[in-house]
Amino acid sequence: MARFGILTSGGDCPGLNAVIRGIVLQGTTVHDHEYVGFKDGFHGLVYGDVMELDRSVVRGISQQGGTILGTSRFGPYTEPDGGGENIKKVLARLEIDAVIAIGGDGTMAASNRLLEDGIPLVGVPKTIDNDLLATDYTFGFNTAVEIATEAVDRLRTTGNSHKRCMVLEVMGRDAGWIAIYAGVAAGAHAILIPEQPESLEQICEWVTSVRDRGRSPMVVVAEGFKLPHMDDAHSHKGVDGFNRPRLGGIADVLAPLIEEHTGIETRSTTLGYIQRGGVPSAWDRVLGTRFGQAASDLVADGVWGKMVALRGTDIVHVPLADAVGHTKTVPLDYYNGARAIFG
Repeated sequence: MARFGILTSGGDCPGLNAVIRGIVLQGTTVHDHEYVGFKDGFHGLVYGDVMELDRSVVRGISQQGGTILGTSRFGPYTEPDGGGENIKKVLARLEIDAVIAIGGDGTMAASNRLLEDGIPLVGVPKTIDNDLLATDYTFGFNTAVEIATEAVDRLRTTGNSHKRCMVLEVMGRDAGWIAIYAGVAAGAHAILIPEQPESLEQICEWVTSVRDRGRSPMVVVAEGFKLPHMDDAHSHKGVDGFNRPRLGGIADVLAPLIEEHTGIETRSTTLGYIQRGGVPSAWDRVLGTRFGQAASDLVADGVWGKMVALRGTDIVHVPLADAVGHTKTVPLDYYNGARAIFG
């Protein structure tokens, strides 16, 4: 009987458990597979730390946030115990035929390298930022947008009560999909994203226009947004596990500048990890389940080096190499459509 291992790597997001459940149920019922889960991402793969996965274990988990397997930013080539040859020995000892890796761009890049080292592997894309070019949407994004939209709605009421300008910071290192979706949905008066710099003067013009109409301005900003004079996105929290600056705090930079230039009392809120927590939306549960079932079908067919993806309403698969290093950013015409109704 074929036996496969599943791991979740990188940042957690709503919908991961739905993927795990979809893989296990499809694999055990349709293909007569066995599954184990590697604990805490690639760390479990490198050190052979696993848990058995069957119907009883995955029962009812699709509505749970996070991941029952745990996750980390530990890399599979971390010395001294990582690397393709060592991982092959772990898989042989555990009698695991192939790996299903669920994660974002970093996970897919590591998976592609493992593939090149001869490890049978398929990928499932995961990121709340929705910035993987190879798929139309990733699970977790819809939930994050719903959470951010509700946050804007809530901030609007307190802003209106005090006649304040409210600035909400959402996630989005290189792409502003959460900001643009939540901002448009909630009727924000300005949406600031990494792809399109806006001057402080322009931002203040929008804010003042709203105040002059007797309303309280609402600004949504992605964490990766930069003012024209900034060389890099705002960061004061060190680096993450991939040695990238940990972003956050641009709302705290903007709020006093807006107040200084407009005279409007301004407050900032950073939504942070709240966007990644809690139960997944119905959309993300369904998409995660479909991705999981498709990944199970791929390993059943012995089709290695592929990543499942959503194209329109169809689940397809694409080469892992095509999924790595290609960021899907908000198109200029999409942003300009929203920008036309700012202020």
